[in-house]
Amino acid sequence: MKNNLIYTIKEYDPLLDSSNMSIEDWQKIAEDIEDEYENFDGFVILHGTDTIAYTASALSFILEGLSKPVILTGSQIPIFEVRNDAKDNFLTSLVLSSCFDIREVCIYFSNKLFRGNRTRKVSSDLLEAFNSPNYHILADCGIDIKVYHQYLFKPDEQLSKLNVKKSLNPNVGIFYLFPTITVKMLKSFLKPPIEGIVLVSYGAGNIQSEREDLLEILKQAVNRGIIIINVTQCVQGTVNSSYATGQVLNSIGVLPGFDMTAEAALCKLSFVLGLEDKTLIEKKAMILKDLRGELSRNVNII
Repeated sequence: MKNNLIYTIKEYDPLLDSSNMSIEDWQKIAEDIEDEYENFDGFVILHGTDTIAYTASALSFILEGLSKPVILTGSQIPIFEVRNDAKDNFLTSLVLSSCFDIREVCIYFSNKLFRGNRTRKVSSDLLEAFNSPNYHILADCGIDIKVYHQYLFKPDEQLSKLNVKKSLNPNVGIFYLFPTITVKMLKSFLKPPIEGIVLVSYGAGNIQSEREDLLEILKQAVNRGIIIINVTQCVQGTVNSSYATGQVLNSIGVLPGFDMTAEAALCKLSFVLGLEDKTLIEKKAMILKDLRGELSRNVNII
């Protein structure tokens, strides 16, 4: 491990509450990393906790061919408080970003390093605010730092050079199924300019199979070229089309999101739909493919 760390701080003006993050902010962060990519061994992004999982997911797709660590971190207690978690999160992120062969976008929080596009905020008031329900942690940082190299992302060797793809499509959204849903609600959500939605369904990817009115609305949307990804409302688990109700969604053209988080699925949709050189069929194929370690067909229950 290096004895000396040399770092530069770039401060944004104005500073943002993370609830106000937008696609433009993700693009700005990516541009700054691109501009300084050859000058640093790694990058640490200090970020509010509310939308950090979205930013990490978005950056994981934007930064194609990434071969250096990009680590997002923050705190539950502000750094100006006497008792806080900010200093340790920041300092450990600096160490991880400069001393280990990590080639992906991560979130570091409360002694654990997570894959960014696998992470969710699970608590608003605990210091252990984040978890990666469907993927093993990347590092445990106690007295010693233990990196689980077998779980680190291994980039495609053909993508050895950083290629920043900032063209994101904003016309995407997340729609939760719930028992009292009406056709009018779903129709309204699927109106133009929407081009893709993450359908957050029950259990292992189920929908009210007897609600043919809802299924017809979804089918019409798919036929209009809207990409719909099915992910589970459960904190842990995967979409499983072996159930009859899950097969119904597949039969009308809804794509299984496997074990992706809703945050990762939304950002992946935005990224894929922003690729203007791809056909609709190619875009759907990309949704089903593991691009940055964001999904797996067989879920690791940790």
